[in-house]
Amino acid sequence: MIVVVTETGIHETIKTIGHLPPSAKLVYKVLETGGPLTQKDLIRETALPSRTVRYAINRLKDEKFLIERHYFIDARQSLYGLNRPVREVVTA
Repeated sequence: MIVVVTETGIHETIKTIGHLPPSAKLVYKVLETGGPLTQKDLIRETALPSRTVRYAINRLKDEKFLIERHYFIDARQSLYGLNRPVREVVTA
């Protein structure tokens, strides 16, 4: 977690994904570039086993990086998307 003080003096907390396992980072990056996807889509895009993708999804949901929505095309599945993109802090 990074705390940034803006010019107005407001403290802003920025969560990072650096402490998460590699599978969660990969799922995050795939969702960042590909938009909301189902678990089946994530398995296909990441080439990870289904159990690993489920674990990564649960870790990202626990950290509040993911939101889960209903997938109206197939009610048996859920659609996963990023809660909000992680902002990068560049140091000079």
